[in-house]
Amino acid sequence: MRLVRFIYKKQIRWGVIDKDGVWPLKNPPYERINRFKYKLSLSRIKLLAPAEPSKIILVGLNYKDHARELKMKIPDEPVIFLKPPTALIGPDEKIIYPPQASRLDYEAELALVIRRKARNIPLNKVPEYILGFTCLNDVTARNLQRKDVQWSRAKSFDTFSPLGPWLETAIRVDNLRIRSFLNGKLNQDSNTNKFIFTVKKIVSFVSQVMTLLPGDVISTGTPPGVGPMKAGDKIEIDIEGIGVLRNTVVRHG
Repeated sequence: MRLVRFIYKKQIRWGVIDKDGVWPLKNPPYERINRFKYKLSLSRIKLLAPAEPSKIILVGLNYKDHARELKMKIPDEPVIFLKPPTALIGPDEKIIYPPQASRLDYEAELALVIRRKARNIPLNKVPEYILGFTCLNDVTARNLQRKDVQWSRAKSFDTFSPLGPWLETAIRVDNLRIRSFLNGKLNQDSNTNKFIFTVKKIVSFVSQVMTLLPGDVISTGTPPGVGPMKAGDKIEIDIEGIGVLRNTVVRHG
């Protein structure tokens, strides 16, 4: 099942999408999947980021091939950092190239959305707390990351966390092809079977650090091949079995 968050007649709603349209939900899907009996045409809605997080948690290095590319040691534990909810945008929205950045990079990632409040989740219970999986672009002002050493400023600008296009609720994520295309050119091409830490390990680990709330986003790291974008570029994150997240880059102001 694919869950979407969308605008219809100036109201933000959740729904279940299929090839013919969207079945609106009576409640946010964190509570239960309870559909109305009518369907909306896809042409009448605008898709939004499929989450309303209190926080966005990301993993800094989680692909074996990316670690080899960077000549970095495999970490003993997930390296995590945060983005604010204000960084979130949805499919087909604009990534703003801020004036402070001299290099703006894309990073294709598999992300998940938390279903219910959680703390100290055992590994075998993790699937019970996941609402679904989607695509995320961990947009990064690389020059600021290098300047600041830590990552907060470089990754936290408004629009630096495109997410979507929807949540896939029924998918195995341990062997999915993940790619990024810049203006149609393939730049990243890897597979989640190259993860250093599994989804279960990441979610359990994060839950031992902070309480997770319904709608929180956890992203699982990027494979090799990250690179710069410029104003006017179209970036696509394509994950097998989920879909394609498309955004374009525009200059600030």
